[in-house]
Amino acid sequence: MTAPVHLPTREELGAALSEAARAWLDRALTEAGVEAETEVGTAAGCGSGSGAESGAGAGPAAGAGAAVNGGSAAVSGAASASVSGAAPVSGAGSAYRAGAAAVPGAASAPASGVGAAYRAGAVPGPGQSGAARGAARWEALFAQAGRRCGHEHADAVRVLLLRAAHPGPETLTRLYGQGTAAERRAVLLALPALVPGPAALPLVRDALRTNDTRLVAAAVGPYTAVHLDAHEWRHAVLKCLFTGVPVTAVAALAERARGDTELARMLDDQARERTAAGRPVPDDLRYTLTLTAPRAATATGEES
Repeated sequence: MTAPVHLPTREELGAALSEAARAWLDRALTEAGVEAETEVGTAAGCGSGSGAESGAGAGPAAGAGAAVNGGSAAVSGAASASVSGAAPVSGAGSAYRAGAAAVPGAASAPASGVGAAYRAGAVPGPGQSGAARGAARWEALFAQAGRRCGHEHADAVRVLLLRAAHPGPETLTRLYGQGTAAERRAVLLALPALVPGPAALPLVRDALRTNDTRLVAAAVGPYTAVHLDAHEWRHAVLKCLFTGVPVTAVAALAERARGDTELARMLDDQARERTAAGRPVPDDLRYTLTLTAPRAATATGEES
């Protein structure tokens, strides 16, 4: 059974890493921060030019970036098709990782063969755009996190790198589409800090379509709690129950489940089906069903 996602703090992570790994992480975070500042400065200087993260021609502003300001931008290009159901991620993703294909139709996509270069840590020559520099530097470090800091710490290290680099939805979509399962998981875990609106929901939906329990657990975090609609959220809860992901991984479960009569009906149906088939009803299902009860009214008429 997959445990709920917990990421250590920077201090906890530093205490757990070797001296060499801490030094690598410090350099990587500095590199990611420099790249983020460079891209912000380049975009500000270019105005409506071709800055990185430009879904409609506008470069990112300081912080989350203009492309995600207020959550108004959608994930664009063919890369978004790969995570929205229009095109499968799995087939293309393996081609990206093998370096056999670039993201078709996306202006910010890496050239053929660059997926392998990320993992080798290759750095391109001078004169390339900010987007290309980011792809070859901090994204290379993002891919190397498990090897450099240990796979048990890779999630936390990658999330720190993403927060330092502050990529927008377009880059996150590319990282997710061409990434390994571990890299995709880190993207999902970092979404609450990077995307203020619903632009990254295609990534969540793609993860929820998989049977990878660690991806599912990462997909039902705080970002999903805020942005996924009621219908899809209920099915996300059921997905956790079906795949054995503890419902404690579902952010804001008690708040969203309270008084949800449709979720209660779906859970009750599942419990009845399992009982009729002679199968045990999981404790998580029973627990979630209790959460769907509305709050009791007090003598003053207020909910308790």
